[in-house]
Amino acid sequence: MKLSWLDIRDLAEARNAIVQEALHQRLDGIVAADPAELEGLPPTVTKVLFPRGKSLPEDFGEATVVIVDPAFHGTTPAELALEHPEVEFGRFVEIVDAQTLEDACQSARTERWSLLLFRDPTKIPLEIVIAASAAARGSLITVAADVEEAEIIFGVLEHGSDGVMMAPRKVGDATALKTVVNAETPDLALAELEVVSTEHVGMGERACIDTCTYFGKDEGILVGSHSKGMILCVSETHPLPYMPTRPFRVNAGAIHSYTLSKDGRTNYLSELKAGSKIVAADVEGRTRLVTVGRVKIETRPLISVNAVSSDGREVNLILQDDWHVRVLGPGGAVLNSTELKPGDKVLGYLPTEDRHVGYPLDEFCLET
Repeated sequence: MKLSWLDIRDLAEARNAIVQEALHQRLDGIVAADPAELEGLPPTVTKVLFPRGKSLPEDFGEATVVIVDPAFHGTTPAELALEHPEVEFGRFVEIVDAQTLEDACQSARTERWSLLLFRDPTKIPLEIVIAASAAARGSLITVAADVEEAEIIFGVLEHGSDGVMMAPRKVGDATALKTVVNAETPDLALAELEVVSTEHVGMGERACIDTCTYFGKDEGILVGSHSKGMILCVSETHPLPYMPTRPFRVNAGAIHSYTLSKDGRTNYLSELKAGSKIVAADVEGRTRLVTVGRVKIETRPLISVNAVSSDGREVNLILQDDWHVRVLGPGGAVLNSTELKPGDKVLGYLPTEDRHVGYPLDEFCLET
């Protein structure tokens, strides 16, 4: 789980409202310059004291973590830890050149906490620090200018920084930061569905979803005509006659179909565009967010696949009516859509909520 620290040191207006929002959203840490600003905060939040540009106070108050700037404070985390064993200490490093980059790498390898500020916009120095400290047990907290940068920081070298520290500008920023921190998608409980029938339904528009990611051979996206039932459509990672593989693509279904996207929403395939985030899933139900690079909508013959779950829930998927369009079955079996027949087993997902503009909602809704 990534860590989120909110820097309130320079807040004036709306300070109390922003702090209360951060506590409500369960951000991990509140960063203050004065121990008095940490008083009364609940034990559920890490109380971080970081008096940059100011002398260290004699009494750290309720602070549980104290960040030290050795260049200014004239002491190190190790020296302070001997005097205050009840407090965790970390080192602040501002990275501006090769020497300070090496200081950051050394801190990341040895300190319990390393708070890093990178002055240049490139993320290459952060990549170097992450790689240099791969086996270390401490935590890297990187200063982010805003929520957008926080999202980038969490993706550097696929691992990202262990956490970010961000100074909010207004109420709502803490909530936005927490959304970025919680961007990981939960695993899904996939179900075996039994094919009941297939039917050639004539011409219509179908969508090919080209992503910015290589899919695994047992991975694709969940697609369905109804919000309460989807089938796992495989990516084009498996060889086909007459054409090369395109392991970034899923020939997903008719344009009206739902697929899962970020924040628990669904989207119609027709709504997706470059930059959209959708959920990729494998046959074990493991998921991840992938970015759409392009959507190709073209008129093609369509086939309707009807399936049913063991408890009687009905699922429908309308696909391009062609042999090379495939879905996944138990154990990662790759099944050509035009060869599906009654009794065949496919993998799917059965959400329990109805949907309103893509959001899950507990209401009566009949889809046929």
